[in-house]
Amino acid sequence: MSLQVDGITIAGRLYLPTGGGPHHAVCICHGIPSGHPPDPGDGGYPALAEEICGHGFATMIFNFRGTGDSGGNLDMPGWTDDLKAVIDYLAGRPDVSGISLLGFSAGAAVSICVAAGDRRVSAVAACASPAEFDFSDMVDSPEALVQHFRSIGAIRDEDFPASVRDWYASFNRVDPIDYVAGIAPRPLLLVHGTEDETVNISHARRLYEQAGEPRQLVIVEGAGHRLRQDRRAMSAVIDWLMSRRN
Repeated sequence: MSLQVDGITIAGRLYLPTGGGPHHAVCICHGIPSGHPPDPGDGGYPALAEEICGHGFATMIFNFRGTGDSGGNLDMPGWTDDLKAVIDYLAGRPDVSGISLLGFSAGAAVSICVAAGDRRVSAVAACASPAEFDFSDMVDSPEALVQHFRSIGAIRDEDFPASVRDWYASFNRVDPIDYVAGIAPRPLLLVHGTEDETVNISHARRLYEQAGEPRQLVIVEGAGHRLRQDRRAMSAVIDWLMSRRN
């Protein structure tokens, strides 16, 4: 399936369980691409979607703008618009009875931001989420960040962004620390690895402290940033989703 958002094609796929519905939906939100070649033995988000679907959930995966088969350029406020459109799509389906979000890294940040303002979302699981966006350890200037994203194909148009400074500043409009309290009284799960090389575990603790109840923090000893590939993390997420299904 595909959606049109701000004139941009957003590509996605919905996995439906066998048997009668309606089914609770889990919408998976990926992070910013690493730019590294994929591991041939890694089934990626489709494999995770199939696993979650196998537990009886309608499961949605999609590409945010600037990634995968979707059009456009990487833009964090634009990512919030993409997720809102996907939620609209799921909420309008008669075979969907409720919606939970499962986000990873920047996708977790966007999930928290959007869910805080959309009561159609009944629960949020955020894996390796930053509390706020900070690229200072990665690049020394906004222009260098644009060049990085251009080099990995996440910024595709030569005339984008119109203002590098405004584009860079817009990341902080989606800082989860400013929104996480708005999830309550809906349940929030935060999952983080002790050896996360991209987002320090202190971010998870700050989000947990700011969040309302019900909230849960799962610390995965020895895990890095790619929690989707950590069996312990995904087992905890799936168990939590199943316990919260409506």
